[in-house]
Amino acid sequence: MFLKHQSSGDLVEVLSMDTLIDPCLHTVLGQFHAGEEMQDSRSFEKADLVFPSGESLPACWVNPDYRLH
Repeated sequence: MFLKHQSSGDLVEVLSMDTLIDPCLHTVLGQFHAGEEMQDSRSFEKADLVFPSGESLPACWVNPDYRLH
């Protein structure tokens, strides 16, 4: 799945959907898709990622207590 890194505007390919949808994990493994060469994998904070449309990630992916609100 591709998401957008908010501060740079570059696309990030998330390498594990399991970590993305787990609300108890605050980081995901991914790689930038910018430039001509494939970038090395690194950890990204979920708070720094949005959908390419600019929409935020669902609360159930980022907040383990989302049902309490």
